[in-house]
Amino acid sequence: MADDTQGIRIEGLRKRYGSGDTAVDALKGVDMAVAPGEVVGLVGPSGSGKSTLLKCLGAVIEPTGGRMILGDHPIYDDGWRIRDLRALRRDKIGFVFQAPYLIPFLDVTDNVALLPMLAGRPNGESRERARELLAALDVEHRARAMPSQLSGGEQQRVAIARALVNRPPVILADEPTAPLDSERALGVIRILNRMARQYRTAVIVVTHDEKIIPTFRRIYHIRDGRTHEEAGEGRALD
Repeated sequence: MADDTQGIRIEGLRKRYGSGDTAVDALKGVDMAVAPGEVVGLVGPSGSGKSTLLKCLGAVIEPTGGRMILGDHPIYDDGWRIRDLRALRRDKIGFVFQAPYLIPFLDVTDNVALLPMLAGRPNGESRERARELLAALDVEHRARAMPSQLSGGEQQRVAIARALVNRPPVILADEPTAPLDSERALGVIRILNRMARQYRTAVIVVTHDEKIIPTFRRIYHIRDGRTHEEAGEGRALD
């Protein structure tokens, strides 16, 4: 479980594509802070910089400048401060996407257990951790099922379990409810909030989904490469 010094802060983050007359500033000084156990929304029109910001936060692309601090540790400060970015993505950042991207030839338990196995944890310990999360997400009865045997909502729950399995301090969720109806979409957000509180995980949800936006207590709007924070409705999910 992450301790209370975790969470993520972003200060003056910038990203420029290209150079000279053809340069495009996708991020122009983004500031964000997400506390342990908090779920925030990130919204904005197409081309506003959401995807670029998510890729920077996920250490998929390198920013041009600014800072990203995970807990008390800078991971980017006008340059990467972490040598092994692959290990950073594997151990410190969980990802939930619009599509679950489960491995079709592995059963549910092994889909979740794969990340800790790749990190060098014993297979038995990894599977036990996977089963604990599947139980917490009410899909333990599907532990031996193959992904093709699951409903869309079940697949997304398994994807959330996979994102949590290494106990990352941050989860990045990219349009996680887009393919779901209202009931299942709210169910996914309810789960993310419960898991965030239980594991003290900071969760950033990128979304266009009008069904879930009223559930956030804080929302960051990104426009023209800059963020603007506002209070959300924080509509109760229980």
